[in-house]
Amino acid sequence: MMRKMLVVSLVLVFMLVLSVPFTSAQMTAVGEGEGQVDIIAWAGYIENGSTDPNFDWVTSFEAETGCKVNVKTAATSDEMVALMNEGLFDLVTASGDASLRLIYGGRVQPVNIDLIPSWGTVDERLQNAPWHTVDVDGDGTAEHYGVPYQWGPNVLMYNTEVFTEAPTSWDVVFVEQTLPDGESNVGRVQAYDGPIHIADAALYLMTHNPELGITDPYSLDRAQFDAALNLLRQQRELVARYWHDAFVQIDDFTNEGIVASGSWPFQVNLLQASGQPIDSVVPVEGATGWADTTMMHVNAPHPNCAYQWLEHSISPKVQGDLAAWFGSVPAVPAACEGNELLGDAGCATNGFEDFESIKFWRTPTVSCGDERGDVCVPYYEWVTSYIAVIGGR
Repeated sequence: MMRKMLVVSLVLVFMLVLSVPFTSAQMTAVGEGEGQVDIIAWAGYIENGSTDPNFDWVTSFEAETGCKVNVKTAATSDEMVALMNEGLFDLVTASGDASLRLIYGGRVQPVNIDLIPSWGTVDERLQNAPWHTVDVDGDGTAEHYGVPYQWGPNVLMYNTEVFTEAPTSWDVVFVEQTLPDGESNVGRVQAYDGPIHIADAALYLMTHNPELGITDPYSLDRAQFDAALNLLRQQRELVARYWHDAFVQIDDFTNEGIVASGSWPFQVNLLQASGQPIDSVVPVEGATGWADTTMMHVNAPHPNCAYQWLEHSISPKVQGDLAAWFGSVPAVPAACEGNELLGDAGCATNGFEDFESIKFWRTPTVSCGDERGDVCVPYYEWVTSYIAVIGGR
């Protein structure tokens, strides 16, 4: 019953997002701060030193601006969209599978980059990225609906005591097999608890079933989509848990015998720091990934503090410290040099040169974006279909 309620809830959220009127509201000046800023963020994205005193980019901001930072951690993009629909928050660190839903749903406002002095320092590959730069009002000029924050790949995390050599393929989490320690992978792997995981299955099929003709894991026609679902049904027989909470996944790798899963560099870093036998790899099939954008609610309660945070968020110090903490890549290339925590090799290690090879999360639509036209499976069907897979259907 709870699973059915979740299906209905997510579909309603998606339909609501599509029905909200567009807006072209944009601030023209930053005034005195309102005393606080409320942010929806991924785990580990906004640190105040309470987890590790070396990682704190909140305390200095609060002291300099008088804006107290309140953070609501979200585990999935769907949760972020649902929270933004409530209208109680100022900002959200949205990935590409949420950003366009928020833009076209009228839930976020265009950002005036003239009010962000450090905008010019943002990586040119991100400044006009299509997941946050859109001509919503149809005037021929695309508007910026956020400020790039961090980006990186979804890696294959594995236990080095089980895999004495790095696995080369995602098949260790998709196909039943005996692992190098002589034991089956059944019940020892995980998968992401979010509809966007369908894209990971599609990415795997691009290499292993080329006859399907998949060229974009987010633009799947019916036959391609059904093939991805069938692979995920096969995966379900292997999965011990569908994870969405980073800290629960960390515990599962530490205490519950999980040895392989798609993950984020954040979990890899924390597990390694605690002495666990963990490493990660991007397999031969490549990887999906996230390029996250800090976006402002159309009716942000504290817009002046929000703009001050947007500027603070792209300072080289914040960008470098966050990249070191999360294992991500800064949105500001200057952060790659001279950061004590990240180190001069940190950006290269985290994949700065891999931008073109990552299939960044994107909201699927009926438009395939190619000669096939409007025959691709839209996101709301990804939601209902993936919940059905998890439920054994």
